[in-house]
Amino acid sequence: MVSSMKKKTKVDLSGAIVSIIASLICIAIGLLVGLIILFCINSGQALEGFSRIIRGGFYLMPKGIGTVLGQAAPLIMTGLSVAFAFKTGLFNIGAAGQYTVGAFGALYFALVLKAPWFVCLLAAMVFGAFWGAIPGIFKAYFNVNEVITAIMFNWIGLYGVNELIYKGVLGDMYDLKTTKTYTLRSAAPQALIPDFGLNQIFKTKSTTIAIFIAITIAIVVYIIINKTTFGYELKACGHSKDAAKYAGINDKKNIVLSMVIAGALAGIGAGLYYLSGVAEWNPQISTALPTMGFNGIPVALLALSNPIGVIFAALFISHITVGGGYLPTKYFQPEIADVIIAVIIYLCAFVSLFRGVIVQAIRKKKNEKQTSEAGKGATE
Repeated sequence: MVSSMKKKTKVDLSGAIVSIIASLICIAIGLLVGLIILFCINSGQALEGFSRIIRGGFYLMPKGIGTVLGQAAPLIMTGLSVAFAFKTGLFNIGAAGQYTVGAFGALYFALVLKAPWFVCLLAAMVFGAFWGAIPGIFKAYFNVNEVITAIMFNWIGLYGVNELIYKGVLGDMYDLKTTKTYTLRSAAPQALIPDFGLNQIFKTKSTTIAIFIAITIAIVVYIIINKTTFGYELKACGHSKDAAKYAGINDKKNIVLSMVIAGALAGIGAGLYYLSGVAEWNPQISTALPTMGFNGIPVALLALSNPIGVIFAALFISHITVGGGYLPTKYFQPEIADVIIAVIIYLCAFVSLFRGVIVQAIRKKKNEKQTSEAGKGATE
């Protein structure tokens, strides 16, 4: 029994290593494509531009690192949102809408109700969970594809939030002078997530303990999915709803719960972003869904839906995005970093193919080694 456990651990470890290698191949190809694009635009500045993307936050120390951490925190949460749904057999493309509604919850509690930051963060979680529950209910009880419902509710959430903030229906949140919500630092300082000296270290205004909160939540999600009965039931429903139902698992309840948790995670991401004072919501220009919500998809794909992997994938995506912002605008646009990320997203669809090729190569090498050893033994 002990030997079988050791064998299983060895297989799991080798599988994890192969998955990491496959993800690294996606990253390498994406970066190579980015370098080729830079050469096509301006060959003379291509290497300098590529160097800035690769260096990311390290290009402008220490402020760049602070910026990476500030952007990585909400990205970890939206990545967890998508990854959690993936683990349970659902595609949560509605993370952007849940993120938007979560942002409204956080800002309303901060600016109107003058609640402390942790209460505002809980509000963001509840608002996001509510918005995630709706596609889950449609999926569980009416068998409506969650992708269709989530896409529709993305836009309903965006324009609903813009209308509520701009018209001040639920309170005074909108500053006519800046055409944004009121700045938390002046209007609701009690709602700012504490930084515990991080802003001073990184020479920023928005590097808070949000990154540590996000990492802690990622670890908790990993434990829930892999170490609890609840997580097992959720994964069972994801693998086969009918088989789970036959085993006595309430499939409808678990589908709704999965989307509720996914929505809550996205909502927390918005809370971590806006309560850190990174930006204010601007209804006049927020006519497109927040990219932070959609960037959770490549994070989840790159991490192969592993909650711990999501941490590193989010840090990498944030690193590349910040590096794109440091491109010399005279020659390049920062959106080139988005092109690199898009290529990586596309290649993530072929991760299984890369894994298969790697595994096949390892097996071939192993078989050749065994054949060679067998040949030597027969000769002797």
